[in-house]
Amino acid sequence: MSEKVIPVVDLGLFVNGSEEDQFAFINKLGEAFHSIGFVGVRNHGIPMSLIHDFYDASNAFFALPTAVKRKYEIPGFAGQRGYTSFGKEQAKGAKSADLKEFYQFGQEVEDGHPLKSEYPDNVPVNEVPQFTDLGIHLYTSFEQAGSHLLRAIARFLELPENYFDLQIKDGLSILRAIHYPPITEEPKSAIRAEQHEDINLITLLVGASAGGLQLLNKKGEWLNIEPEEDEIVINVGDMLQRLTNNYLKSTTHRVVNPPKEEWHKPRLSIPFFLHPKADMDLSCLPGCVTKDRPLAYSPITAGGYLDERLKEIGLKK
Repeated sequence: MSEKVIPVVDLGLFVNGSEEDQFAFINKLGEAFHSIGFVGVRNHGIPMSLIHDFYDASNAFFALPTAVKRKYEIPGFAGQRGYTSFGKEQAKGAKSADLKEFYQFGQEVEDGHPLKSEYPDNVPVNEVPQFTDLGIHLYTSFEQAGSHLLRAIARFLELPENYFDLQIKDGLSILRAIHYPPITEEPKSAIRAEQHEDINLITLLVGASAGGLQLLNKKGEWLNIEPEEDEIVINVGDMLQRLTNNYLKSTTHRVVNPPKEEWHKPRLSIPFFLHPKADMDLSCLPGCVTKDRPLAYSPITAGGYLDERLKEIGLKK
């Protein structure tokens, strides 16, 4: 990964390192989130074997006939569980739908849990039974890595280290397997994923099966992000930007179409959108409101904000 585009940090230094290691990690991560909104992470603790197995199972699912995949598109779930067919999601303000289909796994809680009624069960795929099991294991692994990163961010913001712990426990996080099919004709105007910002606190992204991910820097230039195989890419979402009154930066990014000679190649991408529980208060942190950075947002809960955004991108009526 090019150091010139996004910095790379070693999560092992925070989880297992000395106080000095932790301090250095916290500052490097925090400064990256403040200045560019993206960072690459090594030693993230997510087993590469699990990632590869989930890639294989995802490819097997997306290779199924469209009629079979649509059996797993559940009305009323706003795409938060199961399959969302090609061309359904559209970036806020975009004229065309993105050139993708996807499958989502959400939080699982036990019967009797106070949030059970808010969390529909994940949708098992009969044709690829390992897909669901692997998805749930990967979800848990991403959640663990994300919790470490948010502890570091809490310390960077001079909050108690466990500030986010209870907010993200049993939260609304989503694991999404995104399939960008081969491009068979000149796209009218859409690209694989139009420029957008993520809704959540942070996104953890495993390197995709093909390139195309770009971020928009402060100079208005689109820069390619190309992680190494053992790295994941982390970016700030709008909820964390809102909570920090724009101190941490939710950076615009997109997935562009490949060169014409590579149109025949599909692309698979696995992001984990780390969300808090719906009742988390996203009111700006007092420490992030200053004379130079006056209060930019009115109070809202994470659930209220998520609903607003899902309607904007066409997943919720």
